Amino acid sequence: MGKSPSKSDQKDLPIIALAKPSVLLPGVTLRVPITNRADVAAILAKIYSRATTAKPDATITVGCVPLNSPLVSRDGKLLIEEGKSEEGKGVFESDPIKAKKKDLFGCGVVAKVSGLQGRRQGELSLVLEGLERFRLVDVVQERPYFEGVVEGVEDEVNISNAEVADLFQRLKQLSRELLALVRLSSILPRAPSVTLSPIVARRLELYIARKNIDEAGSLADFMANVVDCTHEEKLRILAAFDIKERLECVIDVLQRQITGIQGTTRITVTSSSAPSGLFDMDQLRKLQVEALRRRTGHGAPGGMPPGFPGFPGGGQGGGEEEANELDELKKRLEEAKLSPEADKVAQRELQRLQKMNPAQAEYQVCRNYLENLAEIPWTKVTEDHLDAATLSRAKKQLDDDHYGLDKIKKRLLEYLAVIKLKQAANADLDTQIRELTAVVTKDENTDAEVEKSVSKVPSEAEERLREKKRMVDKSPILLLVGPPGTGKTSLAKSVASALGRKFHRISLGGVRDEAEIRGHRRTYVAAMPGLIVNGLKKVGVANPVFLLDEIDKLGMSNFHGDPSAAMLEVLDPEQNHTFTDHYVNIPIDLSKVLFIATANSLDTIPPPLLDRMETIQLSGYTTLEKRHIATRHLLPKQITTNGLASDLVQLTPEVLDKIIAAYTRESGVRNLERELGSVCRSKAVEYASAKDTNTLPSYNPVVALDDLDAILGIERFSEELAEQHARPGVVTGLVAYSTGGQGSILFIEVADMPGTGRVQLTGKLGDVLKESVEVALTWVKAHAFELALTNTPEDDLMKNRSIHVHCPSGAIPKDGPSAGLAHTMALVSLFSGKPVPPSLAMTGEVSLRGRVLPVGGIKEKLIGALRAGVERVLLPEGNRKDVRDLPEEVLTGLRIVHVSHIWEALRLVWPEGSWPGERRWGAGGFESRL
Repeated sequence: MGKSPSKSDQKDLPIIALAKPSVLLPGVTLRVPITNRADVAAILAKIYSRATTAKPDATITVGCVPLNSPLVSRDGKLLIEEGKSEEGKGVFESDPIKAKKKDLFGCGVVAKVSGLQGRRQGELSLVLEGLERFRLVDVVQERPYFEGVVEGVEDEVNISNAEVADLFQRLKQLSRELLALVRLSSILPRAPSVTLSPIVARRLELYIARKNIDEAGSLADFMANVVDCTHEEKLRILAAFDIKERLECVIDVLQRQITGIQGTTRITVTSSSAPSGLFDMDQLRKLQVEALRRRTGHGAPGGMPPGFPGFPGGGQGGGEEEANELDELKKRLEEAKLSPEADKVAQRELQRLQKMNPAQAEYQVCRNYLENLAEIPWTKVTEDHLDAATLSRAKKQLDDDHYGLDKIKKRLLEYLAVIKLKQAANADLDTQIRELTAVVTKDENTDAEVEKSVSKVPSEAEERLREKKRMVDKSPILLLVGPPGTGKTSLAKSVASALGRKFHRISLGGVRDEAEIRGHRRTYVAAMPGLIVNGLKKVGVANPVFLLDEIDKLGMSNFHGDPSAAMLEVLDPEQNHTFTDHYVNIPIDLSKVLFIATANSLDTIPPPLLDRMETIQLSGYTTLEKRHIATRHLLPKQITTNGLASDLVQLTPEVLDKIIAAYTRESGVRNLERELGSVCRSKAVEYASAKDTNTLPSYNPVVALDDLDAILGIERFSEELAEQHARPGVVTGLVAYSTGGQGSILFIEVADMPGTGRVQLTGKLGDVLKESVEVALTWVKAHAFELALTNTPEDDLMKNRSIHVHCPSGAIPKDGPSAGLAHTMALVSLFSGKPVPPSLAMTGEVSLRGRVLPVGGIKEKLIGALRAGVERVLLPEGNRKDVRDLPEEVLTGLRIVHVSHIWEALRLVWPEGSWPGERRWGAGGFESRL
């Protein structure tokens, strides 16, 4: 019950006398101005001389004793009530510098020295945090500072005491009532001036609600610091070692203040269910929130304010902490090494921020903007340390990561070589700029201010050199175009690794808002920078590798703007050194960024955007390339992923080819990797079962062809194979992209029947293929007599017959300008009755004059022909250049013949045949131009 001295031992402490009306209580932070306080300076000197020999983390404590009042005795009794006023005995000293032993109060608080504040403002304050009460037994020294013998006292709360419990509940009730009145007074027209703000009052309600009865003493001290108390009342509360007595003192003060506020605002409350003076807290809370919304535009946030008196770092410390944060922000801006233009804007915004009230909504907007400026890498770059082994090292890394893709590897090695040369050029330009700056500075004046102005305003010659350096620094913008799964994204990562640069991926798929690219203007709520600036902030350097993934999926123009048009400035090497984000609104140099964009198709990319990028085509992988990729990359990866060792799964080339041909039809290797994963999982089950049953010797790591049916199921795709028997009207054509984007052969069948010249087309042919049939038929009809198909030139070949053109696999759409030659040969074969050799395939479009025109997809078509068992292929003369890029096994496995005219093709298809009209076209079978 009450308080009792818990420490019988007494100790000496330096004493700081507190000027009226300052009184420090336990759990409260107080700032003591120490300007012109020689006694505090002497105490600090003594403390820190001792601290050098103490532990680094030792707590430095002093005693804080307030000056006495003539109305209160040294032990805290109110003398007026007892008729013992000491006014006649002389007035107590109010200046702590001149105070004597008799002027000190009989109780005080042990305080921890937290530090000094206000060095920049010139008003130094010592920050003290109250720890526990003590009795002042004796003062042993008065000058140069007080030193006394103190006896510590600890709080002891008797939880079982009903009176203490009632007083504690009454304290909490009155505290909430006072805070509710404070919040209500802010919305009344004639409210009294209250030191607490409504927002702080709301936060204090939450703080008080969390207090338990064992913290009754600390809550009483806290509320004594919150409410307006006289000096004498604070002295009495300080001297109230007994918890019950302290609670009664604080409750009296609270009751008096509540009554004063009620009387001033003329509020009367009558309620049958609640005692007089209590308010409906929910109603008051609603009123207060509405008032705050009207005044500040937002509700009161939660949490305890940093600048509230009574908390560590409270009182006037909120402004000090804010000043420290602004200093830190200023330091970060200096370390960011902003461009001159950005630095000018940052200084202007920083000055605005320092003059602004932190409660304003604009304050946080301005601060966020400055933090974003500090995070953008304006000049910080990753150094490309290129040595003699760089090119060979990068080539080895690209070869290790990717099989094939020779064009893109060649282009990246070219870029590396160019960077190497540009470094030397930049070093020369830097030397010239330094020399020029030194000469200008020397010629002007040695005065410090003139030198400073010269360094800030570059000369015209220096600007020209800097512009030349910027032109040298431009990075290319590459666009990798190819089917899904061909390694475009992973290739960009390998490029970043080979260059030793940071990598960032920006997914543009589905981006439909221009502001996502260029940022939102700062006038909008929740404005933020765009994807490009956010990427720069994330990597932290100005020369990363940016992967713009799926640029062909970028949204088209809509009411939010055109995101593809917003990319024009980003991807233009002539403009992106001054890229302006709407949020930052300062030119940012993107010319050092290596942009690599990926796309599956060029059709949806706007022509102006496509014109700014260097396009590199990545065609689909051949069966041979897939086999290499599976052996080197996919299979080892899947074996490790499924918890097996490399010697526990073995696939022969025949099994890999079977998986590629019969279970996957794609340009890339994603489905192939899934199928290999299925094989590895099947072997993992088999191995685990053998391990569990102790039959490991019977485990067979080899996957045979016969096992694939059980592991992967029935074959999904059947391979088109060349016919074994020739018959008139059937020709083998070539298709570049069948199901899955692989090349294969295509049979064209033509049959005739009695009729009146009608042509029927089936097999889900597109418009282009239908036109190819019409052109071929027209050419054959026009040259029917020369082909010996009619007796006279006037006879109509189709007078008494109709034909039906069909391409098998009717469910698969077929289109594209590549089957005109095959259609012509099929018609000639049908009408003449001569079969075309089944091992011969052909591709090419024809004109009405009989020319064989070049087509695309030669690589895929010939790989498919080789796989299907074709031996000889007819290609247009215009495709001779494409044959050079073919894999070696295709060149050795196929006999490729180039033709430029139908007559030349006829002679190659039927060497023993003789055509009457052939003589009209010259010895070489070409159309005469004379």
